[in-house]
Amino acid sequence: MPVMHFHVRWPDSSETRCYSPSLVVQDFLLPGQAYALDDFVARTREALGIASERVRAKYGFACSQAMDQLAEIEAIASRFESRPDPQVTVLRFD
Repeated sequence: MPVMHFHVRWPDSSETRCYSPSLVVQDFLLPGQAYALDDFVARTREALGIASERVRAKYGFACSQAMDQLAEIEAIASRFESRPDPQVTVLRFD
């Protein structure tokens, strides 16, 4: 199963390298695109959920790393919820 990473820039200009056990993230996010915070979290929640289920289908268990990554994304995103119009930019895939 091909692993990929996606790099994002948060509203405070900090950056995070995120993990996915599947290329499915490419179906939900585009490099160079800025997303409203809620939309970004929803997209990554769906993408990482699908990726984890692909691992389950292949190996018989969900991908805990994908769920850990989602938890990290949600925790970071919660810091920006009170800001007006917070945006997250997808920088690149690798």
